Amino acid sequence: MRKLNFISIAKKSASIQINELKKVKKIFNNSFIKAVNLILNCKGKVIFAGVGKSGLIARKISATFSSVGIPSFFCDPAQALHGDMGQIEKKDILIIFSYSGNTLELSNMLKYANRYRIKIIGAASKPDSILLKASDIKLILPKVKESDSTGMVPTSSTSLTMLLGDCLATTVMYQKKFSKEKFKIFHPGGNIGNTLLLAKDIMVIGKKMPVINYNKNFKAALRIMNAKKLGIVVILKNNYIKGLVTDGDLRREIKNYSYNQNLNKFMTKKPLVVNENMPASRALAIMNEKKITSLLVVGDKDLRKKNKRLKGIIHIHFLLRNGIN
Repeated sequence: MRKLNFISIAKKSASIQINELKKVKKIFNNSFIKAVNLILNCKGKVIFAGVGKSGLIARKISATFSSVGIPSFFCDPAQALHGDMGQIEKKDILIIFSYSGNTLELSNMLKYANRYRIKIIGAASKPDSILLKASDIKLILPKVKESDSTGMVPTSSTSLTMLLGDCLATTVMYQKKFSKEKFKIFHPGGNIGNTLLLAKDIMVIGKKMPVINYNKNFKAALRIMNAKKLGIVVILKNNYIKGLVTDGDLRREIKNYSYNQNLNKFMTKKPLVVNENMPASRALAIMNEKKITSLLVVGDKDLRKKNKRLKGIIHIHFLLRNGIN
């Protein structure tokens, strides 16, 4: 078969699924609203279940809920028969996916949930199925055309179920005012977590900062710079930033000044400062643009004031160490 035919088949399959996925809008009705409200008011865990491919989808949606701070896990209906049912409590919610709704493995889980009055959100295509009959909230999946050559292999139907689960998650996230800052808390590692790091997450603070009072001399500044190893010394007056001296400044002036020389004459006055809530990636961009290796960090309110209190210092090494690029 020519490669051109492969592409033609793939495009046809994709087109079918794209068209069928538009039917998801039929599910956005009063039952969908009830499902979202039930999740928002849940005092326990949001537990997902499903068998076969529906089970794989349930695992993924459960992982999405957990990743945005909603306690959730997947419960395999088959394993639930052997003790896992004990994980499900009355204050929890069960969300069960099954395109047909008549999967036999679900029977015991449904009986258990109904017996102990555990709320069930069921998603299936057949209103008279055992799943939807047992569910408190019924999300009826529209019938769709599968995208394979036989029209039998779960393709469009699984994509539709996945889309429904994602829409539940994103609607709940919106209502809970989920933000990038919250996302960062649940994703401290990996590329996503790194891109969400803020200046305040990687700056040095307290005794680690190379700071010195404005009335100290050249020798004292040199000692602080050597001890803190950031290549700068921040000059403070009454705890406010008065100026900045770099290792380059000290090297240039060491021949011209005595160790007792006051720092005021060769420090950089009004040094560049950044907001503590600035994305770390933006801080790196500023360093590259200005060809500097350190940035002084101040609070939101101080950024707009004439006198600024130093909150921390970012060095380019901290950014690179955290994978910021």
